[in-house]
Amino acid sequence: MGFLEGKRALIVGVASPRSIAWSIAEAMYEQGAELAYTYQNDRLKVRVDKIAQATNSEIVLPCDVAFDEDIDRVFSELRKHWDYYDILVHSVGFAPREQLIGDYIDVISREGFQIAHDISSYSFAALAKAGLSLMEGRDGALLTLTYMGSIRAMPSYNVMGLAKASLEANMRYLAQSLGPKGIRVNAISAGPVKTLAAAGVSDFRKMMTHVETTAPMRRNITPREVGNVAAFLCSDLASGVTGETTFVDSGYNILGMAELSV
Repeated sequence: MGFLEGKRALIVGVASPRSIAWSIAEAMYEQGAELAYTYQNDRLKVRVDKIAQATNSEIVLPCDVAFDEDIDRVFSELRKHWDYYDILVHSVGFAPREQLIGDYIDVISREGFQIAHDISSYSFAALAKAGLSLMEGRDGALLTLTYMGSIRAMPSYNVMGLAKASLEANMRYLAQSLGPKGIRVNAISAGPVKTLAAAGVSDFRKMMTHVETTAPMRRNITPREVGNVAAFLCSDLASGVTGETTFVDSGYNILGMAELSV
């Protein structure tokens, strides 16, 4: 019997078997959770359908988090299948590609800033609010995914770093707001992982090589390691944990300076 037996989880943002969201879904399913998924557009629906089938789920719902009506519709449709849910996984982040190439001051724009914050941060609160009535009374858990670019300046991460900082503050305010209802809210800050989203970050391969050679564990993490931590944080085993950002990055975040060659 898995430690998520009897729990129901909505996974928002899974796009392919190479995504962190898929590894989270897989880990949760293996621990007994019943899953539902969203997809952004028709182009991604086929991929998400296959992922849902692999986890014995028949609930795959359209949702573009840029639109409030889509978010509201997700939970209206979810009610047709479930009368409650316990877990929300928010794996959503986006900035226009031109915002992630080059020097921050050269590429930042008002439009790029607004899009990155709206999709990457506001959507978490919007989903939490829209689905609250289905989670109340369930000792639920909300989880989002962030990155160390929120607290450290990273090459080419640019406006996404600002958006992730907003997302982490959003997580803490949600934790404070929902705590009295018994709902916990946390974040995972993962090290660099090869995903479709990462492909849009300039010099990503160099980042992975750097972490591999300097992190205390001298290796990069795997998506499944993120999935396992996510499953734990959303389980009753972590019932006393809320408002926290948990690093899964082989310890890279603790470094003040890489080791110097003599």
